[in-house]
Amino acid sequence: MWRPLIAMLVAVVIAIVAAIIEPTAALANCPTACDCDDDTLVVTCGEGHLDVLPIALNPSIRRLVIKNNKIKMIDSSLQFYAELLFLDLSYNHLFNIPVKTFGYQKKLQELHLNHNKIGSINNRTFFGLTALTVLNLRGNFIDELDRNVFNVLVKLEELNLGQNRISRISSGAFDGLTNLRVLYLDDNTLTSVPSDAFLPLKAIAEIFLGLNSFTTLPAGSFESLTALSKLDLRGAALANISTDSFKGLEQVRTLDLSDNRLHRIPTRELSTLGRLEDLTLGQNDFEVIPEGAFAGLTNLRRLDISGSLKLRKVEAGAFATNTNLESLTLSSNKALVEVQEGALSGLPHLRHVILRDNALVTLAEGLFPWTELHTLDLSENPLVCDCRLLWLRQLLVGRSNGSQPPGGVLCAAPERLREEPLRAISPELLGCMHADPRRQAIIGALVVGAAATITALALILYRCRRRIREVLKGGWGNSALGRKEREYQKTFSAEEDYMSRHSHPCSLAVHPSLTGYGHHHPGLRPIPVTEL
Repeated sequence: MWRPLIAMLVAVVIAIVAAIIEPTAALANCPTACDCDDDTLVVTCGEGHLDVLPIALNPSIRRLVIKNNKIKMIDSSLQFYAELLFLDLSYNHLFNIPVKTFGYQKKLQELHLNHNKIGSINNRTFFGLTALTVLNLRGNFIDELDRNVFNVLVKLEELNLGQNRISRISSGAFDGLTNLRVLYLDDNTLTSVPSDAFLPLKAIAEIFLGLNSFTTLPAGSFESLTALSKLDLRGAALANISTDSFKGLEQVRTLDLSDNRLHRIPTRELSTLGRLEDLTLGQNDFEVIPEGAFAGLTNLRRLDISGSLKLRKVEAGAFATNTNLESLTLSSNKALVEVQEGALSGLPHLRHVILRDNALVTLAEGLFPWTELHTLDLSENPLVCDCRLLWLRQLLVGRSNGSQPPGGVLCAAPERLREEPLRAISPELLGCMHADPRRQAIIGALVVGAAATITALALILYRCRRRIREVLKGGWGNSALGRKEREYQKTFSAEEDYMSRHSHPCSLAVHPSLTGYGHHHPGLRPIPVTEL
């Protein structure tokens, strides 16, 4: 009871003495655990053993930092430091803030009370802080926000309420915060988006709502936040996103949906975010990135899909409509075994590709324009170093002297090449008999030509199989009949000659009548064998 009164009297005496003596002696009673600078008017008392606020400091100090101490209460001595612009009491044991504690801090701009044990705040807790722009209450035990709790903070621009126990936010909790630009509500126990409470936040640009328990995003959840440019929903337990969940967010440029339970990429739901530039979507439950997965996101520049344990395939054309994509990160996807050829084609601005720590065993040369990349990371993949990766080996060798070569590529198989850098392996060791691309092209052309010839010959033989069979049955080697057949052939009429010229395309120049097995032409007498 008497302690606050005694402290006040002592502070008054000190203030009177400080006004009389020279300013250089004003900080003569700086506590041993503190560092007091009379020139900059900054006092720092970190890592000490203070359990109360110092009362012997210069009343003119502008910056007071007392972190990692054992202070349990802010007593009335704070009123004598009316010139404060910055006050940091984080990582202490504060459990309560008396009414009008900051009544004399009219100039205070930043107040950090994070990581204490504050259990509640009300509409008189911050009375007097009319110049405050930053309020940090992160890491406390606050469980609800009542109406008008921040209404006196008319200049507040950043409010951090993350890592508390907030489960209820009244519809008027943020009334008066017309200048608020950044709001942290992450790591609380919210089960639904407090859409009604967001209505007064006309200037809000960034909201962090991750690590809550939303499960779903109803339509119009953020419809009033027309100025929002960044939305963080990381770890919000989302399994479903409604069609109009992002309605009104036409200005959003950064969205984080990682570490949720999405079973598919919300293509249609995201398509309304026409200005989106940065999207993080890893650690979800979808298995495939299908063709046109991000249709409508024509301004997308950075995409990160990392840590998705079920992702196994990226289909061709997955990013076909995202022609402005500059950076793509697909890392730590332990089941990702296939990135189809053409999956990353048609991306003229792509410069940074991170494919680290996946399950890729090979890569197609036509995957994307490798020569235009500034950064390429293929490390920690079980790559099989064979002739299929010759093109990549040539690329690595060709760019080894460049200003920023691609990242190191180590072989995982076969065993004789394990942990060997692909760049240092010769084409012969990769199993490539002809490493010269020109020789490969010539050999390829010869093989194709030979195959075409054989195919054509086989087709002809198949179509003429009956004629060939007839000829073989007639016996080509019968020399005794040869002379008479030639004489007989001369007696053919003009009509027979015409018919022979228009015979079946598979004819082998042996008329059926000459074999003895064909039909007789009308008007011609068959020649007995005895006459021949």
